[in-house]
Amino acid sequence: MTRRTTLAAALVSSLGLIGGHAAAHAADIKRAPSAGPIAISPAVTAPPGSTLVFLSGALPTIADRAAPGTTETQTRSVLDKLEATLKAENLTLADVVKATVFLVGDPAKGGEIDFSGLNAAWTQRFGTTEQPNKPARSTVKVAGLVAPGALVEIEVVAARAP
Repeated sequence: MTRRTTLAAALVSSLGLIGGHAAAHAADIKRAPSAGPIAISPAVTAPPGSTLVFLSGALPTIADRAAPGTTETQTRSVLDKLEATLKAENLTLADVVKATVFLVGDPAKGGEIDFSGLNAAWTQRFGTTEQPNKPARSTVKVAGLVAPGALVEIEVVAARAP
């Protein structure tokens, strides 16, 4: 084995790339601490050489159009979909560095967005003991989404550190 091959193998091993582990990458990403209870970071920095992976917006699965569910249940559905897409890219929610959330006013709440419902589901996946990483996040109220009954759409950017 050459010196270069040995160094490359050591680097791959130290980053946790053997066996398809992407979680080690998340540790290389710098996240500014958040001041509030919401599981978001005011700034996230990926190290030089990182690969950014952009996921298209995901919509919730709505089984019953007459009862499409709450913002909280729809957010859980969307995060499940994003997690599956990230897994296919050998990434996890821990690798998410930026999220953009589009919320529709909930008719059951007089047309107001259910920000607390979004955050209730969000904090089950980000900033937890099991997954402490928090992405930067923007939340925007929109007039509507392409899926009838959808109250939330989320797009994310994940980073694979070198």
